Parts: sequence; structure tokens; C-alpha cells
Amino acid sequence: MSAGAEQKAKTDGIEDTMSGNGAVARAVMKLVEGAERLNLKHSAVGNPPVYPTDAFPWAREVEAEWKLIRAELDRVLVRKGELPAFHEISSEVRSISSDQNWKTFFLCGYGIKSEEAIRQCPETWRILQKIPGLKSAMFSIFEPGKHLPAHRGPYNGVLRFHLGLVVPPEPDKIAIRVADRLCHWEEGKALIFDDAYEHEAWNHSDKVRVVLFVDFEKPMTFPANLTNKAILNLAMFTPFIREGYKAHKAWEKMFYGAGRKHR
Repeated sequence: MSAGAEQKAKTDGIEDTMSGNGAVARAVMKLVEGAERLNLKHSAVGNPPVYPTDAFPWAREVEAEWKLIRAELDRVLVRKGELPAFHEISSEVRSISSDQNWKTFFLCGYGIKSEEAIRQCPETWRILQKIPGLKSAMFSIFEPGKHLPAHRGPYNGVLRFHLGLVVPPEPDKIAIRVADRLCHWEEGKALIFDDAYEHEAWNHSDKVRVVLFVDFEKPMTFPANLTNKAILNLAMFTPFIREGYKAHKAWEKMFYGAGRKHR
């Protein structure tokens, strides 16, 4: 995708998010564009599409405890059929996924926490605290045959961390492309990339693939570190975050209520 096409896609996404108020959409768009330029100039870790794991020392600490996370995931997966599809919780992803083959188990996102999920996965939550600038965390579940088309994230002020938890050993069928880099998940191994680059992911195997999916604040130098924090703190007030929170609370009420009845 060309830079111009990427910019148009981002602009359209912002205007959709802020639908009903063109002036607000344009103001937000200009703010985000300016912050993105500043972020590229003042990144403390460069701007590659994919990062070496050792660029973030905490990543090895998370890898070292991955089996504790996997054990909690296994308990969640007992009720996999009841987990929500990602687009049912986040309207932001409906343009790239509208089926039941991408499921999620949400822990936190941009100032919002699921206390029920944290109680169910206390070790995962403890380990997540090792990640500086943690913004969101969830289990991301690709059912067999899932393919996310090429897309990019809405803002370059965060980086994405994937920790392989359930990964069938079929790299010819399960992968993620970030810009021109083809990457493969491995159980217990981290993958860190910039989702502001075009990327797509697929599971063409006949088995489930699960990763711990985290967004964290991209390290910046002054003054971008201040503007980036401000932009990210405003995210929780955007319509798609508020709508996602309401949708998730409604799902939690059904899921955990049913769980208590079955005890």
C-alpha cells in the first residue's frame, strides 16, 4: 500500500470513528498526523517494522514465565465457544473481520480493566506488569482457516507484542507479514512489531492458534514522549473505546453469570 493510500485509509477510519461531527474528525485527524510525524522523528528505538526481542529487556522476562500464562489460558479455552468474536467487542475491527473465527479474551485496554478476567488470570496479570507503558492486553485466538487481510493500526505511538501460547508447528500455514517481513510465532517466544505498518496474519492450519496480544507505549524522547502520552490517554474517550467497553461489560455479565450457575 502506498503512503498516500495508507494516509487515506487512516483518515477514513478516523472520520468513521468520529462520524456525525466532521469538524471534530478533521481536528482529531490533524492532531494524530502531527503526533505521528513527531513520533517518527523522536522514537527512542528506531522505526523498523519488526524489532529484535532483546531491544526490550522485559520481553525475555515475560518469555521466561510463559508456561504460567499458558496454564491460565488453558482454563479459559475450556469455554472457548462462549468467547466473543473480536468484532463483537471492538467495532474498529469490523472492516477486516466479521466472522466468528477471531476470538478474544480481554484483560485491559486504554484505561479500562476487566476485573473478572484478572481474577481468572492472576499470574498473567502479574506478568503483564513487567511491560512498561502497557496499554492493552488480551488473548487473541485464531480459529482454523482465519485470515486477517492487510491493514494498519490507527496510530504509530504504540508497538505490539505477541507471545506465542498455542502455536501448531506448521510455519508454512501459520504466519504474520509485517511490511516486507514474514514472521512466525513460536510457543514461549515474543514477537514485537509496529502495527502502523501494513500487516496481515493467517492460520491456514486445522488447529487453533493463540497469542497473548499486547499494545505498549512506544519509547520516545522529548517532546514526543509527552505528546504521545497525551494522545494515548485521550483514547479512552473515543467512541470505539466507549462502545467496546459497553459491549464487553454486557458479554461479561452473560459469561461470568453462566459460569457461576455451572459451579
